[in-house]
Amino acid sequence: MLRVKAFSDSRKKLTEELKNKGIYDEHVLNAFQNVPRHMFVPYVLRFDSYKNTALPIGKNQTISQPSTVAFMTQELNLKEEDMVLEVGTGSGFQTAILADIAAKVYTIEVFREFAINAEKIHKKLGITNIIYKIDNGTHGWKEFAPFDKIIVTAALDSFPETLVKQLNNYGILIFPFIKGNRQQLIKVIKNSNHLSRTVLNECNFVTAK
Repeated sequence: MLRVKAFSDSRKKLTEELKNKGIYDEHVLNAFQNVPRHMFVPYVLRFDSYKNTALPIGKNQTISQPSTVAFMTQELNLKEEDMVLEVGTGSGFQTAILADIAAKVYTIEVFREFAINAEKIHKKLGITNIIYKIDNGTHGWKEFAPFDKIIVTAALDSFPETLVKQLNNYGILIFPFIKGNRQQLIKVIKNSNHLSRTVLNECNFVTAK
């Protein structure tokens, strides 16, 4: 990945803030040090890029709060050899964080302009281990399944059975789930025919299209 010098001090401060919020995985912290978040937000918001807050990117969508991205990535327990499916490319920032750690990332986005823009930024940064698809991500990507890890970046209103079927044995799936008038971040671990489900915390994501 291309090393971007701009905002390097801001990235260091954000990484320290993430440590203070309980992010301990060195791979995740290194990824936040490596990936320039300011390149994934609208230009007028670049000076807010390293604040721990979600930012609008258009079409009522957001680039997620850094602490949320870090926490979800940490909970995936990524390995260098992992094949990861991301449902919801969005700005492409979470995608780049995943790609900094895992072997390959397959990312699906329903909005064409988001997918195209994210791919342009990734190429500019020299990231070469991402495969893109424009589609409804809730169907997964059967062609490349099974995946070691799956992450969903928009809230679902039903349990994603299709994604679970595309998850490798001992794989991990993390997704925001709409429950009544609130959302919960759910972690699923697949062990043969048994699924372990854990509610990680309350969350607030845009709703899946």
